[in-house]
Amino acid sequence: MKTMNLNTITILIIATVFSLWCSSFERCIAARNNPLRKLKAVTASTTFNVLDYGAKGDGHADDTKAFEDAWVAACKVEASTMVVPSGSVFLVKPITFSGPNCQQNIVFQLDGKIIAPTSPSAWGSGTLEWLDFSKLNKITIRGKGVIDGQGSAWWNGGKMPSTKPTALRFYGSDGVTVTGITIQNSQQTHLKFDSCTNVQVFDINVSSPGDSPNTDGIHLQNSQDVVIYSSTLACGDDCVSVQTGCSNVYIHTVNCGPGHGISIGSLGRENTKACVRNVTVRDVTIKNTLTGVRIKTWQGGYGSVQNIMFSGVQVSEVETPISIDQYYCDGGKCKNESSAVAVSGINYVNIKGTYTKEPVYFACSDRFPCTGITLNTIQLESAQGTQNSNVPFCWEAYGELKTKTVPPIQCLESGNPSHSGILSNKDSC
Repeated sequence: MKTMNLNTITILIIATVFSLWCSSFERCIAARNNPLRKLKAVTASTTFNVLDYGAKGDGHADDTKAFEDAWVAACKVEASTMVVPSGSVFLVKPITFSGPNCQQNIVFQLDGKIIAPTSPSAWGSGTLEWLDFSKLNKITIRGKGVIDGQGSAWWNGGKMPSTKPTALRFYGSDGVTVTGITIQNSQQTHLKFDSCTNVQVFDINVSSPGDSPNTDGIHLQNSQDVVIYSSTLACGDDCVSVQTGCSNVYIHTVNCGPGHGISIGSLGRENTKACVRNVTVRDVTIKNTLTGVRIKTWQGGYGSVQNIMFSGVQVSEVETPISIDQYYCDGGKCKNESSAVAVSGINYVNIKGTYTKEPVYFACSDRFPCTGITLNTIQLESAQGTQNSNVPFCWEAYGELKTKTVPPIQCLESGNPSHSGILSNKDSC
């Protein structure tokens, strides 16, 4: 048998190694080009589950630190998802999920339940928010989970701090979406948007008892381009409250009640300027509430409410379905003042159903009367029967009846008031 020389052996070794390397390289390339592998790799690198950061999810252990750590990791990755998984209850103290240095398109996937602490020591003094999302770009909260403020600890006059926090707040953010979740038993307001733009809220549920104090469903202030739809809001105050600085707000297909109805205001408190314009509320159902669709302003304020449409509102056993109150006073004694937030261009179309106190209440300012009110297809009947019905009330309210109304609204004055002080009001908005 001939012995192979050194060159032959070297060539065979090189050929074998090359063959093995080539085969491995081909497998590697094939794997890298596999779409499923790519999807798994992306999912693994952009999903941040709070359980992986130490959350217990037993409803007793403090999971705040785990939520903070998961957010810090998710914040660094564009289009990431922070997961609060189903089947667990997470006790979380006041926390802020903040930018502005976070990447955009972050999703907060809420499928489990988050509960607030009921120990006074967990809150300190003067805490205004519980779950706070601040200065973010394109942030989404979605899922079938629950945010529970355990508000009864605050409502019943116990040892909790006097300042009641908002359960879920967004501040200074653009491109905000909230969908699918339930917010219940908030300490005060359930969901607030402050200084936000391009907001969408849909398919959510708000739930707290009708006698829970100041538990607004959705509160808007200084926010523009907001759409709220396909949601059920049951609370102890306004189902939706539209405050100063809001414009281009569209609310539709909402169920409201119990609560205080859908309100613009209150505006102008403590002689402040208030500006609201371009608000549409349509195709909503309001049941067992204090008011239906309402505008409320304080004496002494200034600014304006303009271009408002209430359309397709079905009311059932509502105390006052249609209301403008420029003498709003929330408890205590309020002094008479001549200045007022000017109210103009208010349209009511197809408002139907039953009331328990009075059908229409327009109490407008002596110096700054309400102008440009239009009423079209109004049909409101007493829930107790016509024998106990009250007639509509109007004071310094000017506008036009487009159709006959039930009951007849004979108190609305036609045209424009000759004594209007609107032109001298500081209402540039």
